[in-house]
Amino acid sequence: MAKVTVKDLDVKGKHVIVRVDFNVPHKDGKITDDNRIRAALPTINYLTEHGAKVLLLSHLGKIKTEEDKAKNDMSIVATRLAELQSAPVKFVNATRGPELEEAVKEQKDGSIVLMQNTRYEKGETKNDPELGKYWASLGDLFVEDAFGSVHRAHASTVGIPTYLPSALGFLVEKEVNVLGKALNDPQRPFVAILGGAKVSDKIGVIENLLKIADKVLIGGGMSYTFSAAVGGKIGDSLLEADKEDLAREFLEKGKGKLFLPVDTVEANAFDNATDVKVVKAGEVDDGYQGLDIGPETVKLFQKELEGAKTVFWNGPMGVFEKPEYAKGTEAICETLANLDGATTIIGGGDSASAAKNLGFADKFSHISTGGGASLEYMEGKELPGIAVIKEK
Repeated sequence: MAKVTVKDLDVKGKHVIVRVDFNVPHKDGKITDDNRIRAALPTINYLTEHGAKVLLLSHLGKIKTEEDKAKNDMSIVATRLAELQSAPVKFVNATRGPELEEAVKEQKDGSIVLMQNTRYEKGETKNDPELGKYWASLGDLFVEDAFGSVHRAHASTVGIPTYLPSALGFLVEKEVNVLGKALNDPQRPFVAILGGAKVSDKIGVIENLLKIADKVLIGGGMSYTFSAAVGGKIGDSLLEADKEDLAREFLEKGKGKLFLPVDTVEANAFDNATDVKVVKAGEVDDGYQGLDIGPETVKLFQKELEGAKTVFWNGPMGVFEKPEYAKGTEAICETLANLDGATTIIGGGDSASAAKNLGFADKFSHISTGGGASLEYMEGKELPGIAVIKEK
């Protein structure tokens, strides 16, 4: 069964609360990447064009101190949002109280109110029922369009829809459809590529994808724990010694479908290395650390990707922030971007940044807007912010 979506709601003249993900990167009061604001526009525009009075809620950054509050003031988002679409936008520097209530009450059809950062409220991350109920009292309907937050049971993602008729927005609907198809009914062969620093970050997703995917390719920092687990020498490379048993278990379960690097780029220092060279996997020299997959691994992974019909990629193949250790990530990104006839999905996070930085973003079928949420979804976990929305 499919979830109720924004198109199933009668929104004309109604106050519609929309949880968006405006957690944008910013520096010195300026937004450095407005992709998350743009990603929410289809839902916002649909609502305003259909005569809704829209109240937008989002968090911005982590709020622990007064300094965090000043740094993560949502007013910079209001300015950019007003530039990106035509409906009038009013910013309210409050998360509750008369000023917010009055602004909502005075709204005309087709207008937008953007509230201050939800995390200014301590009860937000604890899903305080009183806070969820209060925010719900400001609207008639609720739309969930913040995929990057649906894996968290917060007052703005789970609390509000407990009290109001609710639906998924277009962005979350697309995420659920694309990831859900990859998980439940992928076109085969289905290949998963997992990278990043730690095995511990990806335990659930490796476990689940070994059951679902036809092949799982492992790169990045976590590959050295696998290498150590089979007796390889890894020098000073990243290692989670307490996960070696688990890595051996995965290798046993994934026989014939789990592929590890066959060579690695090693360096004698993380910063300002004086010696960088390629060695066989499991033969990293003492005093050196592995920082990228090597050229033979790139060839191996490209071979295993031939003919793939569905690919899910999460996590870089090396320390891609440094140009000298970005070649593996770049090669995999380019290979996927040019994979004919395949549905290619990036599970957010660093892989998404790599695709954007390399100019390949538009060549992927789907780039998830939520790294943590997409991983939990691919683990087969129920995401609270989606579970709370009723089926049609």
